[in-house]
Amino acid sequence: MLNISVVIPVGPAESDLGPMLNRLTYLRQAKEIVFVFCPGSEGLKSQLDPYLCDRVRYLVSEQGRAVQLNLGADSCSGEFIWFLHLDSQVANNHWQMLNQSLQRWPERLHYFNLKFEADGRGPMWLNSLGANLRSKYLGLPFGDQGFCISRNKFDLLGGYPIDAAYGEDHLFVWRAHQKRVRLANTGSTLTTSARKYSAVGWGRLTFKYQLYWIKQALPQFWLLLKGKFSI
Repeated sequence: MLNISVVIPVGPAESDLGPMLNRLTYLRQAKEIVFVFCPGSEGLKSQLDPYLCDRVRYLVSEQGRAVQLNLGADSCSGEFIWFLHLDSQVANNHWQMLNQSLQRWPERLHYFNLKFEADGRGPMWLNSLGANLRSKYLGLPFGDQGFCISRNKFDLLGGYPIDAAYGEDHLFVWRAHQKRVRLANTGSTLTTSARKYSAVGWGRLTFKYQLYWIKQALPQFWLLLKGKFSI
């Protein structure tokens, strides 16, 4: 079994660690599990207290998701780092499929297919389909698809860009393409909550996200056309 550390950032809008804590049993083979809190989420640390041990611990970072992810990664001692969202519905098959994928392609950036829960009050199957098609044909998975990468490659990419106003996971993938780090799909599907779509509105948030990632991708694509790097 491979040496994998798990990093789980806890954002300021989160209110409950329960769903992920109930799934820690599926991560029992991880070398370590690091929760990274930020200002606004520190009040949730007490929910983690019964689970704290040598293998499960937490850190507190400055504001910013990229800062949280980088701090968590820097603190890990595993050969590979698996970044999970707090509402990722981890199961035993994910661990098995990830290990198989890492053993086959240890130098690649690994990700899962994506499935949204039906709690988004909209046709979330369409968002899932779009995310998986974008990943397959454009090579652009996002962070809720459970990135996993070796420590060496993470350092090569310089971590997540802390100066990005949004889409640090999207830009991280572009960094991988720039440094010629190939991607690998684990062949398994990771389910995540769509509650943000319910809170904001399916159409409004879907349009916003599509606009944001396309706007962010255009300058990267222009560099690709100029021959600076290739996917």
